[in-house]
Amino acid sequence: MRNIKVINSGWVFSKSAKSVPASLPTDWQALDLPYTWNGKDGQDGGNDYYRGTCYFAKEIKADELPDGEVKYLQFDGVNSSCEVFWNGKSIAKHDGGYSTFRAEIKEIADTNLLTVAVDNSSNDRVYPQNADFTFYGGIYRDVSVLGVSKNHFDLDYYGSPAIMVTPKIKGADAEIEIKTFFKNSDCKVRYEIIADGEVIASKEDGDSAEFEIKNVHLWDGLRDPYLYTAKATLICDGEEVDRVSTRFGCRTFQIDPEKGFILNGREYPLRGVSRHQDRPDIGNALLPEHHKEDIDLILEMGANTIRLAHYQHSQVFYDLCDEAGLVIWAEIPYISSHMNDGYDNTISQMKELVIQNYNHPSIVVWGLSNEITIAGSNPNLVKNHKDLNDLVHKMDKTRLTTIAAVSMCSIDDEYIHISDVLSYNHYFGWYGGDTSMNGPWFDNFHKKYPNKPIGLSEYGCEALNWHTSTPAQGDYTEEYQAYYHEELIKQIADRPYLWATHVWNMFDFAADARSEGGENGMNHKGLVTFDRKYKKDSFYAYQAWLSDKPMIHLCGKRYIDRVEDVTKVTVYSNCDEVELFANGESVGKQKKGKYPFFYFDVKNVGTTELKAVAGSLEDTGTINKVDAQNEAYIMKEEGQVINWFEISTPDGYLSINNTIGDIMSTFGGKLVMLKFVLMLKNAMGGGKDENGKEKKGGGAIVGFKITPAMLKNFYGMAKGFTVKRACSMLGGALTKEQILEINTKLNKVKAPKK
Repeated sequence: MRNIKVINSGWVFSKSAKSVPASLPTDWQALDLPYTWNGKDGQDGGNDYYRGTCYFAKEIKADELPDGEVKYLQFDGVNSSCEVFWNGKSIAKHDGGYSTFRAEIKEIADTNLLTVAVDNSSNDRVYPQNADFTFYGGIYRDVSVLGVSKNHFDLDYYGSPAIMVTPKIKGADAEIEIKTFFKNSDCKVRYEIIADGEVIASKEDGDSAEFEIKNVHLWDGLRDPYLYTAKATLICDGEEVDRVSTRFGCRTFQIDPEKGFILNGREYPLRGVSRHQDRPDIGNALLPEHHKEDIDLILEMGANTIRLAHYQHSQVFYDLCDEAGLVIWAEIPYISSHMNDGYDNTISQMKELVIQNYNHPSIVVWGLSNEITIAGSNPNLVKNHKDLNDLVHKMDKTRLTTIAAVSMCSIDDEYIHISDVLSYNHYFGWYGGDTSMNGPWFDNFHKKYPNKPIGLSEYGCEALNWHTSTPAQGDYTEEYQAYYHEELIKQIADRPYLWATHVWNMFDFAADARSEGGENGMNHKGLVTFDRKYKKDSFYAYQAWLSDKPMIHLCGKRYIDRVEDVTKVTVYSNCDEVELFANGESVGKQKKGKYPFFYFDVKNVGTTELKAVAGSLEDTGTINKVDAQNEAYIMKEEGQVINWFEISTPDGYLSINNTIGDIMSTFGGKLVMLKFVLMLKNAMGGGKDENGKEKKGGGAIVGFKITPAMLKNFYGMAKGFTVKRACSMLGGALTKEQILEINTKLNKVKAPKK
């Protein structure tokens, strides 16, 4: 029978080695897996984290291997590409950093050397290459050795579990088809279905079997995520030689363009979050307890869906989603910019995603790509999507396909209408525009394409520990993030046709190219901090909206010192009535309106102890009256700091404090912006260095070259930015002197009349 041994301990590692060693090196770094070499430099900013080939090695004695006539190595996640060597001989290559792959080991000595060359360097054929997150290099999930009989369930096909369960609901009953994959046609399989620990159906058959479950127990989302187990035992010459099993769930779903998501016949609006998996210092090298903590926080917030961006996540996490009843969008890292030489890699990564995760009832859609038209669309991109869409439908006839489209992409673009359903990434109210634009945009799409299910795959804004009583777009305060999400909740709640909405993001995450908000190397759009220790106020806005468990939260606990005489205090609660007390005296009671947000005006004198009460629930906080703004609450700009008094702003003329839209409305402004674009192109990789070589891209958010198509598409969203804010988001791509040079030129252009 099958034997499995995890071999995560006792490895050595080198970043400087240039080739596969002949014996176990004694001068390499000793470590245990999981591990990434970018746990520090991939999170500190500067877009300079190490991307290259590193080596892992481990000595394995023959008597340490599990029993079995045939042995396989299994790697659950190696980023991004790797080559596996056994006693110096190459036995496998793999491209794609987020999926399982295996390699058979055939020649076993008394003592064996396993070496893995892992490469996360830039290339033009393996996704992802350009994206707003760190591509951590390393062996960051488990490595195992499998020992099996010479007759065994298939271990060679795209990391497959070799068992595929397809339930079909027929009224109160279910028809269950179980398929297995093995190579010896003389063998047969005993199939069993297990419920609550007992075998409820069993039969022996060939490579597939069909069952009927009467009065089937449905997998019903958060309410009742019931799971069955399918077990398959391979029998050859009367002997049981191998066994595999998988859990599965029985459910129906559909996505209606008017009613949204429907689970088991009832409307079930999908409202939740996206998730990046990384953490401080360890990057993607997570342990099971980290995945469990993430699930618990998401459930605490009240979400019922997760978009697992932008790659295949750990099987541990998919299992937890099955158990919790969360509805999942799973996708491959076909992201940001199409690579003509990356076609084969999108196909192989999609095969791995679907084949390895087919049995998870939590997954309802396969994502084809994310924001892939940032640099524009083209025929090769369209063909790639059509082929992926056809491939998914061929492999899985039970689920739908989707894409996450970048905001600037036209709703009439051919590629937009390839997938079964669609979502858009919109940041109106953060990257230009204002929050009120989100809902009407979707109404317009819904009106023009009433038969196309539409959703919101990303929306959000960044918040650190900065605070103000006058929040404004781009200030990175916790208060603006809370306001932004209050407004988006209102617009989403009024549009039940949105099949799914996913906040970007549940957790802050590392993006080493970023230099925003006063902390380099991070995307701070999370509702929870990177270390999972602090839930921002916006987390509780969603909890009040989505959770059935009674709750109350007093906002602004980190915003204590305030200068105004009367201050606004916000309370989130899903209870029917909230009362606020200031130093023991009632400020007033409020009944819950359409949305679970309560606002009180409080006199700010001396020190005020606040207490918000809803029935038996309460939450407390403190405010202090101060004469001047607490400097600790004000964002300190990093990188190329330009103080307000350094920016010349002559009356009636333009400056970098004007929006790109205003500047581009004048002829002179367009000429200055052309120079600005040329500076950016050169700074971000479009120019040559003194030796005539292509310059490496600078610290832009997504870290790729600027193209004319990208600029054209970006303008529609970015015209609401000031030039100064646009520069601050470029992570030091332009020097302070260059930015002030642009300001000087703008000072010679008359501002448009309002």
